[in-house]
Amino acid sequence: MIEVKNLTKRYGTNLALNHISFTLEEGTILGFLGPNGAGKSTTMNIITGYLSPTEGSVTVGGFDTLENPMEAKKRIGYLPEIPPLYNDMTVREYLSFMYELKKVKLPKKEHIAEICALVQIDDMLNRLIANLSKGYKQRVGIAQAMLGNPPVLILDEPTVGLDPKQIIEIRNLIKSLGQKHTVILSSHILPEVQAVCDRIIVVNQGAIVADGTPDSLAHDLSRENRLLVRMEGAESAIHTALQAIPGVEHVTSLGEKEPGVYEFSVEGAEHTDLRRPVFDAAAQHHWPILGMKSSDLTLEEVFLRLIGGETSEEAEPEEKEEEAV
Repeated sequence: MIEVKNLTKRYGTNLALNHISFTLEEGTILGFLGPNGAGKSTTMNIITGYLSPTEGSVTVGGFDTLENPMEAKKRIGYLPEIPPLYNDMTVREYLSFMYELKKVKLPKKEHIAEICALVQIDDMLNRLIANLSKGYKQRVGIAQAMLGNPPVLILDEPTVGLDPKQIIEIRNLIKSLGQKHTVILSSHILPEVQAVCDRIIVVNQGAIVADGTPDSLAHDLSRENRLLVRMEGAESAIHTALQAIPGVEHVTSLGEKEPGVYEFSVEGAEHTDLRRPVFDAAAQHHWPILGMKSSDLTLEEVFLRLIGGETSEEAEPEEKEEEAV
């Protein structure tokens, strides 16, 4: 659906993007992460056609954004971090205006009604946008991005400034949109990315430093293969049985956590999945497993390790922003 090849962008002597490439298949929700100034906004603005690259190319649905910009843009719905709303319009007036501006060919009344039902703003159609909560304004912004049913949705910080309930609602909406759309989601809220995205790309200093699923990134960057297991049974017997599992290198008892329940740290050889053998050993001896978790890195730890712990405050070069049309 989206193919980015050797994308490079220079602002004078500053290299904002350094030959980045990736392909995004239909129906994928991609989390696009990176510190301030990493090149996220530049990449998204080039994909949407608002910026031209210094080198490289972007194709959307087979159409090059430079050679066939109108066809490429027809396939993209874009929600900037600050939604392009008109506060003196009602929701109905605004969506009708954006429908005409985008030259949508679908039946107007039915199409707008369908989108409003999907983003759950049906009962807000006659309300002034100025009087809506921030959560509903975000929903209206997503609705305008969906006009024309574009196969690609690009959402820049869609939950910034929302309360926890609104964040969950928008997160669930994005997950549902991923069933019929390819979604690129830029966010600084790492648990949100982990909960919603099928794939994550991390950029730093204009280059891709990681690309994979949240779980694979965490596992690949963890320097050890360790499980924390909590079982009910005799401590010494459990310790002996765990140590006898093929691939287990070291077992440490972490003490009694509940009456008759002990926790163990089980470390294995590289690329060894210990979960099933540990379960089999417990089942063989009839020891209930009351807890098991991997010690893989959290997404936050992955992010910090990939960018070297940097928290750069340098902003990307100022770009002229245009509203999605």
